[in-house]
Amino acid sequence: MCNQDRHFHWRRMSAPDMASVTLVASQVHPDYPEDERVFAERLALYPDGCLLLEAGKQIAGYVISHPWRERQPPALNSLLQALPATPSTYYIHDVALLPAARGLGAASQLVDILMQLAQAADLATMSLVAVNDSHAFWARHGFVSIEDPALQEKLHSYDTAARFLAKEVARR
Repeated sequence: MCNQDRHFHWRRMSAPDMASVTLVASQVHPDYPEDERVFAERLALYPDGCLLLEAGKQIAGYVISHPWRERQPPALNSLLQALPATPSTYYIHDVALLPAARGLGAASQLVDILMQLAQAADLATMSLVAVNDSHAFWARHGFVSIEDPALQEKLHSYDTAARFLAKEVARR
């Protein structure tokens, strides 16, 4: 896929897509490895929040997201077992775009899709852990850094530059 190919779309992920998701994850997040079973569990728990970016006939990225508990990001490479009965945030677990898919507007389109999912779940905030110098992208979309000493140990499971970000969900 070349950068001039602007034909892309987000679609729902399915179990047969796991090999592609794992491949993209290994290329985009080599310093933050997660087992395929983590992705598969998130898909089983909340399929609405698991999407693939297709560019032509190629997988160019993915997102894993789900309702969760405010200021309690899951540790890297950990299973959830279940979603909370009363979630308080829409958690963006992972966004990965291959380099050729960046700068096409797909990530910004994704933020809008995730906002709609958060609204549909009637959650007051969206949150995530920003890695790979992605803080500036998220800040452009209204996410702010949350400084909370209780989060430091969990953030360090990613790396020392990881930041916890949150954004209020626009009410419908």
